Amino acid sequence: MENSLKLKYLKVSQPIGDFYNCVIGHKELIRITYTDVRRLESDTEEREVEVYTGIQRKLSKNRVKEIEKYVNTIDATFPSSIIIHIEPADLKVDDNYIYIKNEKNVAKVLDGQHRIAGLEEFDQDDKNFETIITIFVGMELEDQALVFATINKTQTKVNKSLVADLFAFAKYRSPQKTAHNIIRALDIKEGSPFKNKIKILGTANDNEKESITQATFSQALVDFYSKDPMVDRDLYKRGKKLEKFTDKDLERRPFRNMFVDEKDTDIAQIIWNYFHAVQHKWPTAWNIVKSEMVLNKSTGFLALMRVLKKVYPTLSPAFGVVSKNTFKELFDNIEIEEEDLNREVYIPGSSGQSKLYNEIMDNIG
Repeated sequence: MENSLKLKYLKVSQPIGDFYNCVIGHKELIRITYTDVRRLESDTEEREVEVYTGIQRKLSKNRVKEIEKYVNTIDATFPSSIIIHIEPADLKVDDNYIYIKNEKNVAKVLDGQHRIAGLEEFDQDDKNFETIITIFVGMELEDQALVFATINKTQTKVNKSLVADLFAFAKYRSPQKTAHNIIRALDIKEGSPFKNKIKILGTANDNEKESITQATFSQALVDFYSKDPMVDRDLYKRGKKLEKFTDKDLERRPFRNMFVDEKDTDIAQIIWNYFHAVQHKWPTAWNIVKSEMVLNKSTGFLALMRVLKKVYPTLSPAFGVVSKNTFKELFDNIEIEEEDLNREVYIPGSSGQSKLYNEIMDNIG
């Protein structure tokens, strides 16, 4: 076959039939693949009935942007296979190699369209991002759809709290590892307002105490010092220094410069002191886990973190540690009663968070 890609292959036989596993460079993969997006069309030859075509879902722009950044990090990897389908006329197989017509749009993507789209922004010209591909040949459309549906139906999302906890094994500094260390310390230290209150790995071991997931805490905390955790982590692994923030950027990420200076204990102390004041203001609502109460669940916690981000720069213009008493004086101005901190007044979710945040800020003035 003239003008073809010559790839070594491993033949695999399964109940659905035979397929081939190969290794291909990202540029060649981008060139030969196309995505058949599922859509509704009108077919005039079928008396203008509406018919569905395509298999894949539309691309998620946000997901593609994440992958575009990820592929250019120092430890990017796609170890799982991208699955494609090729018609028999567009390839040939002998005992050692598979030959694929080296033209555009000869391989339909069954799984991996976001990874392929992200690889288009791989900007290391001196390197080739090799990927594993699984090639099905001459399948009926029904079987192609079955492969796509089976893969996406059986995939289980990884628990976000588990992901946060796995940063304990990281050798390099990163926003996620710092958050993990701080959260773990707050969960086990005697006297901490979060003592035994965090669902490590996202699962409660004690439903009478634990009410905030590790993932919720980690995401909210990282937002105080990193606007792009993936980029910051990559810079650390490359041995580079992170930039400090000033002015509005520092107000939006008030713990940024402490993080860059590796003052993680100061960050932990501020969180401790702030929520100690919360615990002092509303001891029952904070300490006792009840289904109808919201303060010590994500609704209350995230609203309180928003308040902290807003008021901290005003309490410490030098961006240092704020004492427990200073935070207590701040909460003395708040007139919200404990019994009102329930899910009827503050509906669980973003609307309840915003309502609680706005009322606290109005009280603080």
